[in-house]
Amino acid sequence: MISLVFTVLIGLATAADPNSPHPHQGISERFSNPKPTPLTTEEVATLASGKAVRRQVRTGSKVRGIAIMDIDASPAKIWDVIVDYNGYSNWIDNLDRTNIYGGDKASGFLVEFEVSVLGLDVVYYIDHDFYPDKGYLSWQLDYSKESDVDDSTGYWLVYPSPSKPGASRLEYSVDLRLKGWVPGIVENMLANKGLTLATAWVKKQAE
Repeated sequence: MISLVFTVLIGLATAADPNSPHPHQGISERFSNPKPTPLTTEEVATLASGKAVRRQVRTGSKVRGIAIMDIDASPAKIWDVIVDYNGYSNWIDNLDRTNIYGGDKASGFLVEFEVSVLGLDVVYYIDHDFYPDKGYLSWQLDYSKESDVDDSTGYWLVYPSPSKPGASRLEYSVDLRLKGWVPGIVENMLANKGLTLATAWVKKQAE
C-alpha cells in the first residue's frame, strides 16, 4: 500500500505552476450557503463525549468527507483561528508553508499551500470565499494557477452548538480529487487522514 501511495504522489508533485492556468475550471461540487448536517443519535452521543464525528458522503463515484465537532469557544474566536493562514504551518502536521498572495480577510484570501507527504512536496492554490455573517467559509482551487491536485472544494461552517450551551459547532467538508487514475482505497485513505488533521488543530487553538 505504501508503495502504491508513493507512486500516486510522485505523479502529483510535478505540475504546480503559478504562471500557468489549471487544466480545467472545476469538476468538484462547489458549496454555497451550506446547512448543518443532520446527525444520528449515535453521532450526537459521540459529540457529547468530546469526540469528533467523521463521515463520508458519496456522490456518484466520488466521496466527500465531513468532520463535525463541538468547541468551547465563540464563533468569532474560531473564525480568527481558521483565517489565520500564516499560523497554519505551526499547527498542522506535514504543512510546510502557506503564502497569502491576494484577497483580504473580509471576503477571503488567496493562499498557496505546500504539504509534505512521504517526503514529496505537494503545492496547491486555494481561493477562499468568506461569509462570516452567514457563518461559513467556502473554497475551491484558484484555477488561474496550476496545482498539484486535480481539484479541491469544501467549506467551514460554524454555528451555536444545539446540544452544548455556550459552545460552537464546527463542520468541515472537503472534496479532494487527485490527478490521474487513483485507486479508490488510496483516495479514501488520504481523505480520512485529511479529515483527522483538518479539524483537531482548530479545537486546540480556539480553546
